[in-house]
Amino acid sequence: MTHEDLFPLSIGFLGAGQMATALGAAWAKAGLLDAARSRAADPYPETRAKFQAATGIETVASNAAVAAQCDVLVVAVKPHNVSAVAAEIKPALEPRHFVISIAAGVTLDTLAAEFGTARLARVMPNTPCLVGASASGYATRNPQPDNTDTALVGKLFGAVGQAFHLPENLLDAVTGLSGSGPAYVYMFIEALADGGVKSGLPRPVAQALAAQTVLGAAKMVLETGLHPGALKDAVASPGGTTIAGIHELERSAFRAAAIGAVEAAARRAGELGKKE
Repeated sequence: MTHEDLFPLSIGFLGAGQMATALGAAWAKAGLLDAARSRAADPYPETRAKFQAATGIETVASNAAVAAQCDVLVVAVKPHNVSAVAAEIKPALEPRHFVISIAAGVTLDTLAAEFGTARLARVMPNTPCLVGASASGYATRNPQPDNTDTALVGKLFGAVGQAFHLPENLLDAVTGLSGSGPAYVYMFIEALADGGVKSGLPRPVAQALAAQTVLGAAKMVLETGLHPGALKDAVASPGGTTIAGIHELERSAFRAAAIGAVEAAARRAGELGKKE
């Protein structure tokens, strides 16, 4: 049996917040989950209502009820809530269950100890999965010699963007780069827009130009395969406007600040994992 033979899946979401809602809606649209056999649990009625409206998946208050119904369980809660969720569903877990955690910093060792199961995945997606443009890293642990579970995770998270199978010791770096990275990019877009406003552009126009510029530049990197430095050099003509702007960014240690932000976030992800 290949992983393709497993779809559509019965997927249970333990937590029904924004990330779970985005994943559920995308997977339902892609035909990767069976909405009639899938479930989501959340303690907040308003959160359950939003999830059900967006995905067509029935919601309940009990995590244990979701575990009893579904084969694949997505742990979509804050890291400090993982232990409580595990305690609730552990008595219902069977060999058929595959647990996929998107809780930042919670290691596979911790998940194995908490859930008592050998079929595990740890995934670090990011918030652009809300618009189908996530960048995810994932690691798996399972006893299956055919790596069906690993392929399954790649298929699921590849449906909401790009997903990379990595050794687990690199997932904190993924957290620092793509997990936290959207916030850095939003700050850059805001700053670009502020620069446009300072130069006389109306705020809505400046913000749209800034966001579209970042989107276009990202597409150039992804679709041409060229090094970002080469693309930068192609814009920066001798004695021109772009090289003058680059000089200002270099004067302010722009690149060093970005590198430091990724390192700081990755370090913090490791600290969160140790607290678990």
